[in-house]
Amino acid sequence: MIRIFEHILGYTRITVTEKQRVLVMRHGRYDAILRAGEHSVKRRGAEFETFGVDTLRFSSIHVDALRRARPDLFDENFIRFEAGAGEIVIVFCEGRPIEVVRPEHRMTVWKDAGPWISETIDVMGSLAVPVALAKRLERIVNPCKQRHDVPEGHVGLLTIDGSDSGAGMLTPGAHYFWDVGRRSMVRLVDTRWRGADVTGQDILTRDRVTLRVNIAATYRVTDPELANRAVKDFAEALHRSLQLAFRKTLGGQTLDALLEDKTSVDVEAAETVRKEMAGIGVEVGEIALKDVILPGEMREILNKVVAVQKEAEANVIRRREETNATRSLLNTAKVMAENPVMLRLKELEALESIASKVNHLTVHNGTEGLMSDIVRLRD
Repeated sequence: MIRIFEHILGYTRITVTEKQRVLVMRHGRYDAILRAGEHSVKRRGAEFETFGVDTLRFSSIHVDALRRARPDLFDENFIRFEAGAGEIVIVFCEGRPIEVVRPEHRMTVWKDAGPWISETIDVMGSLAVPVALAKRLERIVNPCKQRHDVPEGHVGLLTIDGSDSGAGMLTPGAHYFWDVGRRSMVRLVDTRWRGADVTGQDILTRDRVTLRVNIAATYRVTDPELANRAVKDFAEALHRSLQLAFRKTLGGQTLDALLEDKTSVDVEAAETVRKEMAGIGVEVGEIALKDVILPGEMREILNKVVAVQKEAEANVIRRREETNATRSLLNTAKVMAENPVMLRLKELEALESIASKVNHLTVHNGTEGLMSDIVRLRD
């Protein structure tokens, strides 16, 4: 019966659930927002639009117009979060992060969907996001942040909008930065010991012999920021420094001097390279001239020279041994001449040697007669 009278009087009954709100506009003006319950509303000139509170955010074309026309109605039903220039606002609902409001942006939420709190962060200075907060923001669709991972044995050189002024250096781990107009970039620098090889370098010595050398070195970056500012590529700078240092050092040596004392050449060139690279934040460890490769014709000539030298050395050794053997025989003869017993012993040794080489031996007049007939060793 009541519904019939309401209908006759021009009213309509609207039921609103707990998850709904109904915006009532009358003759094009904002009239009311109906909360949960049953409402009797006059139909004449009325328009109704239903919204879901469980969507949390009030995204409608009516937001700004409603706030201007009916601020009382707006403040009763909504909360507005607004970020100024150079700041962001993190919106939390029931303690959970819901959205990050970017600089000069705003967000309107249903008040009844709360409780709501917010945190304002100034991003004009540092863009770094605390790791704990970054983890909480992972569930947000658009968390407005970037992640940069720095592996073990590396450091990260941070630049903001292409400038490293005040940006800093990142240690191994995960790092997060706000992505709100200013762009963060990280360049990884390996700080471990590494090897550098310079191969196939043609060098002309002082006596105009062309050599091909291979150089090996170890190095590590001790000041990544200095190395990044000083040169575009410190590995390429080390390669070029090794080339020039050894070319200058080897070019001032003759081939014979180089082959005779290669270690001193290494030391001289290495000190030059270490001093130069220390100026750009790179520590150079061991440097070695690994290979010295000669042209084919020069290698043949050197092989002949070495062969002649070794043959001469062999002849000298042979003559020395012959002289020593003759001197030994002379000494033995002197001993025998001065000692008859020694002479007899040598005679017996000779007899033993002869006897071992014949099948039958007849001895007349004893050993003295035998030796006298074979050879006269004494008068």
